[in-house]
Amino acid sequence: MQTASESVRKGDCVMTKRTADAPKEQTDCLFRLRPGSWKYSGVFEEAIRFTVEQQLRDVRLWKLFARQFCFNADDGDHGWRCEYWGKMMRGACFTYAYTKDPGLYQVMETSVRDLLTAQDSLGRFSTYSAKTEFCGWDIWGRKYVLLGLEYFYELCPDEGLCAQILTAMTRHLDYILAKIGPKQDGKLPITLASDNWRGLNSCSLLEPVVRLYTLTQEPRFLQFADYIVGTGGIEGGNLFELALEGRCYPFQYPVTKAYEMMSCFEGLLEYYRVTGQEKWRRATENFVRLVMESDITVIGCAGCTHELFDHSAAAQTDEERNRTIHMQETCVTVTWMKLCDQLLCLTGESIYADAIERSACNALLGALNTGRHTQSMKRSIAIFYPDRPELRSLDFEKIILPFDSYSPLLPNIRGKAVGGLKFMQDGTYYGCCAAIGSAGTGLVPNSSVMRRVDGISVNLYLPGVVLAETPAGNPVRLRLETGYPADGKIRITVELQKPELFTLALRIPSWSEKTVLRIENETRPASAGSFAELSHVWNPQDRVELELDFRVIPIRKDGFLCLRRGPVILARDARFGDDVERPVNVLCGEDGSVCASAVFAPFSCRQAYEIRGKKGDSFCVADYASAGQSWDEQSRMAAWYPEAVGFFCGTNLQKVGR
Repeated sequence: MQTASESVRKGDCVMTKRTADAPKEQTDCLFRLRPGSWKYSGVFEEAIRFTVEQQLRDVRLWKLFARQFCFNADDGDHGWRCEYWGKMMRGACFTYAYTKDPGLYQVMETSVRDLLTAQDSLGRFSTYSAKTEFCGWDIWGRKYVLLGLEYFYELCPDEGLCAQILTAMTRHLDYILAKIGPKQDGKLPITLASDNWRGLNSCSLLEPVVRLYTLTQEPRFLQFADYIVGTGGIEGGNLFELALEGRCYPFQYPVTKAYEMMSCFEGLLEYYRVTGQEKWRRATENFVRLVMESDITVIGCAGCTHELFDHSAAAQTDEERNRTIHMQETCVTVTWMKLCDQLLCLTGESIYADAIERSACNALLGALNTGRHTQSMKRSIAIFYPDRPELRSLDFEKIILPFDSYSPLLPNIRGKAVGGLKFMQDGTYYGCCAAIGSAGTGLVPNSSVMRRVDGISVNLYLPGVVLAETPAGNPVRLRLETGYPADGKIRITVELQKPELFTLALRIPSWSEKTVLRIENETRPASAGSFAELSHVWNPQDRVELELDFRVIPIRKDGFLCLRRGPVILARDARFGDDVERPVNVLCGEDGSVCASAVFAPFSCRQAYEIRGKKGDSFCVADYASAGQSWDEQSRMAAWYPEAVGFFCGTNLQKVGR
């Protein structure tokens, strides 16, 4: 695929005057559409509306998070209350780019102005006092302040407010530059500016530093980015060089904290875009490939030992970990999606859209707390604060977390605990996964359809309408009619004013072994794991029809069985009236797919099927995201379930792990 820099039409790339994405014009293959270009329906539209109503328009919550910077809230326990505001603001910006909701924007602007008043006389936005700074999660929190402000800055139409934001960000980073740097310069090395993970969390500052350099073109910011990359991301090691060499998996690195490590590689990719140092592009691509091979599970997350890379592709069927350890953290899910989105934009390769889709349809949608459950908070207090009985009398209805923190794989319940839990004023609390979740739901529509130099790329199939431009700059509307991800039939109508030659690229998922693609009843080739690039003189109302492979496919590992239909994992749920730990067998057809029939479930779900067994028996499954949603034993669930010994059928089986 041609990048913008390789095309004489690179000027057609729509970049706003004030954006940290400007370097992408020279390096990337796919480009974001303008905010407000999508109008979707379906499951992800519902998820976005839920986050807006339950979180992003909550004025009280924004005030609570901004207030943490006014009185050194993290001094006492060196905590991470400092991350909540920036995490949620970044998610709100992704969401606003999709919804263009003026009410949401007003809440965001008010909170930005509120935060600006919390900048101290030294230029710091910090929840740590000057006496205790640069330890714990201080730089991590300062990173999120920068990210939140940077993303809002790009959306803000108020030039006066933008000038204030840019000045505030510059002062904020300049203070860090005055204190953090090489030891020989009399500064504190960034890898020592944390008590955690050999400074990995602090080094993730790289991403907003590069973005601020792009916005300001201040050489000192790029020099600081050079310094961070030179540290290798941790004290006493070099993760970036390890990824470049590609000789070992990330779970074998000296530090294995998944979320923070992926954040560092997001920054490394931004650094590549600015410097053109090709080895850092290769390092990031190597890193993502290695994570895909070793640590991404069937639901699109990583970490079967808390939030660590731990060879999760193999460990996902480890029964002991499933019983004793919280796993598959939502922060990891969202950060993985964001990193894959970066590489999708850079390379235009379908494998990254496949990864986003798997995570979004399973781990992310499954983490939504649409039932407004409070059990997770109550369990967390019992687990983490057994010596503080007074916490059990908190008003849990006061703040209901919109996202679950951990997702089960083997038989278990949802809502086991709140990840990153911190208590704040007036009996309030929050968690890291609740703060980051909206970045995941907001990312999905933004990643769904993008511009290419020669046309349009459809990466994710969502029902609705997309407004874009042809390479000649003419308006074009794509109307997508589909029940995806519950249905693999997709119809796309191309609506434009006059015939025009351009490319419409359609992702053919790697799991779609049998695909039918037609333009106006003319069959075209479509290969799994690629884009079908339809270079065509498009006439008004031309139609493309796509039928993806939605057979139910068995996946087997270590005596356990998992079923996949399209991008969706099918899970067992105790509400079907069955013991989810009971061993089962499946009847397969000659093509290796499982014999399944759609059924009505006794609970709300998007998909439900009866799976036939070889002895005339059966069991029922539902889409992973809908399973377990009572958050208690009533809906005990499993993505992996025991397979009866001696039953192995079919020849077309998907395998996982190594």
